[in-house]
Amino acid sequence: MGKEKGPKGKKITLKIAKNSIRISFDGGRRLDLSKMGITTFPKCILKLADVDELDLSRNMIKKIPSSIDKFQNLRWLDLHSNQLEDLPKSIGTLQSLFYLNVSNNKLTSKGLPEEITLLKNLHILNLGLNCLDSIPPSLGALKELREIGLFDNALTTIPNSLNNLPKLKKLNADRNPFPVPTNEEEQVDSIKRIETLYLVQEKDLCRSCLKTCQDKKDKQNKFRNVTPSPPRKPSFPLLITPNSSAKDNQEEWRIRGEQL
Repeated sequence: MGKEKGPKGKKITLKIAKNSIRISFDGGRRLDLSKMGITTFPKCILKLADVDELDLSRNMIKKIPSSIDKFQNLRWLDLHSNQLEDLPKSIGTLQSLFYLNVSNNKLTSKGLPEEITLLKNLHILNLGLNCLDSIPPSLGALKELREIGLFDNALTTIPNSLNNLPKLKKLNADRNPFPVPTNEEEQVDSIKRIETLYLVQEKDLCRSCLKTCQDKKDKQNKFRNVTPSPPRKPSFPLLITPNSSAKDNQEEWRIRGEQL
């Protein structure tokens, strides 16, 4: 009788891993094991823990071990599109990390460790396409955060602490079951909150872009004063709404991360 077969998945050897190291544009060493059909975290890569970037995206990995803390030089960690239900507490020791992408997994709020708030140098955090029904208010401690993806989860509210992040420029929380405002006053408050999180500041626009936006705004105001129009959903010309589909969103985030 033959042995019972376990889950199918490609076995990564140290030789395969070494051959998968690439040099990034800034001279860093990137270990790219994406789209390899991996089902378990390959222990052999712990011998390559001095790399600057680790890409394990688009696999079938269900668990990240606590030994991830061996990668102390890591600046970029991409785990999107796997089957992760939680992250290890030891991820909070990766103090050099500025990019963390765990979108399109099965992460629950319980599986998101409090230690993630220890990543003081984190610039980009993508938690989209998961099973999160709440976000810890302590994320407000990530003062270097520029972008955060919360799209396609089960969130009903966003912690006020995120409003106070000094460097946050983009927050994508599309397609969450936020409660619908019950009256006009609540609707206005909701709009103000969204503007605070999403609108581009004038100082970040070039002169031509600023003029274009102002011309559109003047044209809208003129039209509104001349011809009454039926009620319509508020529109914000300056609203930043990045594409949150798994395929297109990841490349955009990587490019932005490299530019920071």
